[in-house]
Amino acid sequence: MNKGDLVEMLAERVNLSKAHASRVVEALFNVEKGLVATTLKRGEKVQITGFGSFETRKRGPRTARNPRTGETIYLPATVAPVFRAGRPLKDSVAH
Repeated sequence: MNKGDLVEMLAERVNLSKAHASRVVEALFNVEKGLVATTLKRGEKVQITGFGSFETRKRGPRTARNPRTGETIYLPATVAPVFRAGRPLKDSVAH
């Protein structure tokens, strides 16, 4: 499923126009101004009970290898977004 499919299915499910459904999806998932992204940028966790949670994790600096040259390179510390599925979602997918 891609973003267009999500918009279309949301519009059908809750009887919205595609334009309204698209604005809802953008409000939640837009990388710059979406609710999930802006909350994560503030360092807060987004928890949706029964579905899962979005949070950030810090990765420390490390060394890696360039696969082409074999040269050792330094990778600085980063912060990465992660999603952890909740138990009800895990159970529904597994059955």
